[in-house]
Amino acid sequence: MERILETDVLVVGGGPAGIHAALAAGRNGCRTILIEKYGFLGGMTTAALVYPWMTFHTTDGKQVIKGYAQEIVERLMAIGASPGHVRDTVGFVRTITPFDPERYKVLAMELLKEAGVRLLLHSFVDAVRVEGDRIAGVEVTGKSGRLLVKAEQCVDATGDADLAFLSGAPCLQGRESDGKTQPMTMKFRMRGVDLAAVKRYMLDHPDEFYPKTPFAELERLPLSGVMGFTKHWRESELPINRDQVLFFTGPEEDEVLVNTTRVQGLDGTDVEHLTEAELEGRKQALLVADFMRRRLPGFEKASLTHTGAQIGIRETRRIDGLYALQVDDVVQGRRFEDVIARSGYPIDIHDPSGKGVTAAWVKGDGAYDIPYRCLLPQAVSNLIAAGRCISTSHEALATTRLSPSCMATGQAAGTACAVAHRSGKPLAGIDVAELQSVLAEQGVVLRDEETITVF
Repeated sequence: MERILETDVLVVGGGPAGIHAALAAGRNGCRTILIEKYGFLGGMTTAALVYPWMTFHTTDGKQVIKGYAQEIVERLMAIGASPGHVRDTVGFVRTITPFDPERYKVLAMELLKEAGVRLLLHSFVDAVRVEGDRIAGVEVTGKSGRLLVKAEQCVDATGDADLAFLSGAPCLQGRESDGKTQPMTMKFRMRGVDLAAVKRYMLDHPDEFYPKTPFAELERLPLSGVMGFTKHWRESELPINRDQVLFFTGPEEDEVLVNTTRVQGLDGTDVEHLTEAELEGRKQALLVADFMRRRLPGFEKASLTHTGAQIGIRETRRIDGLYALQVDDVVQGRRFEDVIARSGYPIDIHDPSGKGVTAAWVKGDGAYDIPYRCLLPQAVSNLIAAGRCISTSHEALATTRLSPSCMATGQAAGTACAVAHRSGKPLAGIDVAELQSVLAEQGVVLRDEETITVF
């Protein structure tokens, strides 16, 4: 006989979106359960080594993502696990936020326990029971057998819209023209890197690096990220469809996180495709690490120390919601009456089949709104999405998928569940003004604030 658990809010997925959704629901008085397939939290940021967090700010230094996300950054800073927001020396965005993933795993669990959230790790959702337009129960497989979780409200923070898909809510995948998705990347860490030598080479050969690199300030800035070594990459003739090397520094002084492999043409929701991607990604990681050690200044004594527990996934399914955020909404910095989060991260599309990256920056004050309707799927009334699987176009997903944006939509989703629980209304029928008021009390930025100068 299956074991039955009952709760007010069920969050599926323990990445940044799920952590913040569960934290918000728990802190707002809801009995909350979070289900996660791994034995740790953090999602792509820990399992796939997606590092650093980028970005909490606009290009001119205005912080537009705060709330629980900023609280976590400050808690990490207090224990020496993050330097906080620092200048991005790649130059793609204004700031990035390095962090120690091992301490983040522990802190996230501690925060959720403080909020009264019940954690079910090593648990996998494989079926959903639907009655009418509601999820009546979520079936879970784990080490202790089968579980059925009954919840008043459910949050899909899986990144892949698994809960929405299993419940029959309409979903989309990939770009509208052909369904192709952004490539996957196997990230890896290297130790023994002489970052001073890397910086010297950058200053002596600026033409080999990303044009937005802040060379005028580079002498005094700590090196936080590097994109380039284009001459070396061209000469390598590696069988990887990229045009340059990208890596970020830390958390240790001689350590970098390399984001350079590229696995294209595979479906991150297909188990056989994922299996192939894992093998291809790890083979590419070995090739890139060997190339960097042999050819790049500063890497002569470096070695590969760690690959992700899984390959990093940028794009799979997303809900087809009440509104889909569009590329023009982002680029034009559009405002919405039902705003529940803001972001300043640009459009950042890793080509599904080519070598390059398509980028477009936000105009106006440098930030755009994410409306509440993007979190609400069609057809299922007690389900809300958070993180990478909210309702957007393929192009707009290229900004909302980033971790700080996922944190912000996660906090909004969990808070919406609490507002619905208190009011007895469906998620689509709650008073959005009340939701916005609660989010503002929690430190979420929904309106323009003063510019904060960062480095």
